[in-house]
Amino acid sequence: MRIGIPREPHEHARLVSATPATVRRLVQLGYEVLVESGAGERARLPNRSYVEAGARIGDTAEAWGADVVAAVGTPTRREIDLLRPGATLIGQLAPGTRPELLDLLAERRITALALDAVPRISRAQSLDVLSALSNVAGYRAVIEAAQEFGGMFAGQVTAAGTTAPAKVFVIGAGVAGLAAIGTASSLGAQVRAFDVRPEAGEQVESMGATFVQAAEATSGATADGYAGALTEDQEAATRRLYAAECADADIVITTALVRGTAPTTVTAETIAAMRPGSVIVDLAAPGGGNAEATVPGERVVTDSGVIVLGWTDLPDRLPQHTSQLIGTNIANLLALMTPGRDGELTVDLEDAVVRGMTVARDGEVLWPPPPVSVTATMPSSPAGAAAATTEPEPDTAASGGQVRRRGLLLGLAVALAGLAVASSPSDVGGHVVVFVLAVIVGFYVISSVIHSLHTPLMSQTNAISGIILVGALLQVGNESWVVTTLAVVAASVAAINVFGGFLVTRKMLAMFRTAER
Repeated sequence: MRIGIPREPHEHARLVSATPATVRRLVQLGYEVLVESGAGERARLPNRSYVEAGARIGDTAEAWGADVVAAVGTPTRREIDLLRPGATLIGQLAPGTRPELLDLLAERRITALALDAVPRISRAQSLDVLSALSNVAGYRAVIEAAQEFGGMFAGQVTAAGTTAPAKVFVIGAGVAGLAAIGTASSLGAQVRAFDVRPEAGEQVESMGATFVQAAEATSGATADGYAGALTEDQEAATRRLYAAECADADIVITTALVRGTAPTTVTAETIAAMRPGSVIVDLAAPGGGNAEATVPGERVVTDSGVIVLGWTDLPDRLPQHTSQLIGTNIANLLALMTPGRDGELTVDLEDAVVRGMTVARDGEVLWPPPPVSVTATMPSSPAGAAAATTEPEPDTAASGGQVRRRGLLLGLAVALAGLAVASSPSDVGGHVVVFVLAVIVGFYVISSVIHSLHTPLMSQTNAISGIILVGALLQVGNESWVVTTLAVVAASVAAINVFGGFLVTRKMLAMFRTAER
């Protein structure tokens, strides 16, 4: 089958649905790839790079007339007319707000897969174009804010005096929000962030920001991963919080966009209370904007001197990396739908991911899709229920006997250990007590440490093995060969722990230095 990569028809579009790297993947899947001439020029990807990757260059009609057409945005009526009946279209189709487009695709018997309708389940994350675009937009929002802001993000200490770091407040800790937090933090700004989902606090703090909390303004996440609806009292509490944080911030980045709708989070009164020269970057501008002063696609300066950026093309301003991410998402989708690696596309509607993205097929509109059920337990079945009823019940008497035997064995072991200590020299008893207490304290200390800190904890506490190393070296050369042998083994193991711990620490520090660059 042939995959067509058309040039995006919109005048200011700079993205392309495939890069030379992803074309190679498609060729390896057995597809013939045809790229419209000039499709990647605005992303600085010339025709020759596609030819070198194994693609063929063609015109507009050839690209849109392929068996499978992979686009970035929503096609116009002119492009849809170029699709042949029975073809497969992959692109951002906005199925929730464009029912007339779905009807048109179904009428032309096009199999349409919406890149912006990927189910929010872990298995589909590698296909999620919206997350990829949000990640780029969050990064670019900070760059745009830095250009407008009249100062440096990081604080400076110079002979001429000191400057304070910029204060950044991010509303929403989704993909875009976290990307903005990470970028602003890496530039040296003091970042604060808020999300109505309290569970997002750990993610915010892991990015180096301060999580702003308000007990009366919280809401849990729904089954689809979005924040739940707020009550009137909760909305009032969030507005008070936003007003206080925005008044103290130099830069505000808003990201609240749920299913294409942008709720108002920054009111006109809040904007008026901000300092002149402050910057608001509204990432929800495509949905109307979170700030009341936002005009989608435009830069606005309020009467009080606050700059409000409502750009709707932030991902397009980084066309190379954005195209690479989108192209990878599409390549992952086609790999999922080409199980035989033979260049034949298989639309398996029994697959929850494929079904969730398929909005039209065989002349029928398939939107909205059935809900995706996610469960951690195995589904029950009549056969399973029958097996459960016929399975013999456990023998409680036997279980009780095993518990008693284990208790007796444990008690006997403790008694024997006590007798051994009692019959040993007096200084041995003290060492045994210290050892037992160390084991107990170590268990409770280590078990209380969160998982994300296990590696740095290990890399530093292993240096304690140096004490063992010193003690072992003092025992080397002892008259007893048993003591000498144990000392050599202890010294070897302790040395591995010491040098291994410092090696892990060195690698972790190198990672942070790379991130700072």
